[in-house]
Amino acid sequence: MPDMDEDEARRRFMAARVARLATVDTEGRPHLVPVVFARHGAEVVTAVDWKPKRSPRLKRLRNIAAHPAVCLLVDAYDEDWDRLWWVRADGRARILPPDAPEPRVREEYAAVLAVLREKYAPYRQRPPGGPVIAITVHRWHGWRAAPGADPTG
Repeated sequence: MPDMDEDEARRRFMAARVARLATVDTEGRPHLVPVVFARHGAEVVTAVDWKPKRSPRLKRLRNIAAHPAVCLLVDAYDEDWDRLWWVRADGRARILPPDAPEPRVREEYAAVLAVLREKYAPYRQRPPGGPVIAITVHRWHGWRAAPGADPTG
């Protein structure tokens, strides 16, 4: 079946609730983690939140600092394989620290938290407090097994 056009890929991606974020470490080893995300302007954003982590020095943040090229993936699995699809967003990431001294960065950080809180109810009760990852997507690529029901309506 044909690839999706960019508009459909972007629409399906943004309707998803979770994505996988792929980064690469300094040795060239891939690292993949699930993330929640939202759209902020032209960027896809996610934040380090309060859920338990092994360490506050997250590998994804170290990897982005070394290699800002990242990939995000969302997909839908169904036992009816005609309903399978995936979308990949390739881009460049930057990190916004929660304690940035620049007013512009603090404003952007607050705006990102607002869109994440709007999309995810747990963040309304307890917003993220860690760094934000903002990704400028350079390429949207999607695939679907068959034309059919669009989950975004």
